[in-house]
Amino acid sequence: MLTPPASLMIYVATQPVDFRKGAEGLALLAKETLGHDPMKGVAVVFRAKRADRVRIVVWDGSGLVMYWKRLDGSGFKWPPIVAGVMRMNVAQLSALLAGMDWTRMHAPRIPRPKALA
Repeated sequence: MLTPPASLMIYVATQPVDFRKGAEGLALLAKETLGHDPMKGVAVVFRAKRADRVRIVVWDGSGLVMYWKRLDGSGFKWPPIVAGVMRMNVAQLSALLAGMDWTRMHAPRIPRPKALA
């Protein structure tokens, strides 16, 4: 089970990529195409053409890590296929990896405190 720290910046490549690439190839793709370098402490999530596969690359402080998962019998809930990248928080990533609809997860709205007088 992947348990990223809450402070981890997570980016999702919205276009499918070639899953024949390894960790180094995906890290290079993230840096050159998306502008986010996994070697600098961000996680980059990639999808395959088939919606049932995901790969995540991140530098853990001692080496490049690639997390790979395939859902059996269903697919991941992906954002629309457009050019670019989108942000995701740790809770949304956990829901995505569990096969849930992560788009329904939102941070609670906390009202702004009133000024003390």
